[in-house]
Amino acid sequence: MIELRGLTKRYGEKLAVDDLTFNVRPGLVTGFLGPNGAGKSTTMRMVLGLDIPSGGEVRIDGKPYDRLRDPLNYIGALLEAKAVHGGRTARHHLLCLAQSNGIPERRVDEVLDLVGLSAVAKKRPKGFSLGMGQRLGIAGALLGDPSILMFDEPVNGLDPEGIHWIRNLMQHLASEGRTVFVSSHLMSEMALTAEHLVVIGQGRLLADTSMATFIAENSRAYVRVRTPEPERLREVLAAEGLAPAPGPEGAWEVEGARAEQIGELAARHRLVLHELSPQRASLEEAFMQLTAESVEYHAHGDGAPGREDGPAAGPEARGGADWGAGWKTKGK
Repeated sequence: MIELRGLTKRYGEKLAVDDLTFNVRPGLVTGFLGPNGAGKSTTMRMVLGLDIPSGGEVRIDGKPYDRLRDPLNYIGALLEAKAVHGGRTARHHLLCLAQSNGIPERRVDEVLDLVGLSAVAKKRPKGFSLGMGQRLGIAGALLGDPSILMFDEPVNGLDPEGIHWIRNLMQHLASEGRTVFVSSHLMSEMALTAEHLVVIGQGRLLADTSMATFIAENSRAYVRVRTPEPERLREVLAAEGLAPAPGPEGAWEVEGARAEQIGELAARHRLVLHELSPQRASLEEAFMQLTAESVEYHAHGDGAPGREDGPAAGPEARGGADWGAGWKTKGK
């Protein structure tokens, strides 16, 4: 488990992380969301001891990171895919990490096979695409077979097959009882991967809740109804105390009632329905609603250059591996 207590980080007058307190629990994938500049990367760096907190503390399985012996056996992380020695081969890069953490050499070949890089193990990563670099970073995170995994934008640069692979991998790791903490700007993918969400804005905690609860509490839920007799339907709904609002394509949008209730009501009044569909906001819409006041860098609506930069795009990785192939565990 990862425990943050009052975690704070200042850079001069800039308060990057503001009194964050939350736990990242084992057994599920926890998504870490926030607008650009919210403090996500700084928080992750403090978890790994790469940045020193101005206040508060972080504990990894009950200990600060700098008190972990052979830390790769406790926590594996991917923060920057290209943070590798340019003169070493992919295998040598992983071998150096293994030797410094007391990890057997055979594990290097296991993780290379797992991430689909066995064929390029003897090549230097400086020639890798962004997607291949991501796979090498993931291999490094998995090297010590740790109980805690932390990923910052793990699908950046991956093709659809690679995105599907890392999603399955993270869910598989969590199903084994491991702690999986992942930051991403790709909301559609996060909605498919994470069960729990931690959301921050301008360094402050905005939400720490399940995916379902987050969407329910930060979005509008309604039922869309279309009929060839819209005015009659409106009268029937109004008689039941419901106030439908006009929607697209002549539909009514009804809040405060379930689709089943509206369908039964229409049937009693012999109303033909062409559409009866519950509507709920996506994770992206709920996220935008919650963080609207916390966005630090806004893009210009006229297309002029702004400071709102998304994750860097990169060439797609080629090749892949089934996450189950070659995956070894230590019964954690």
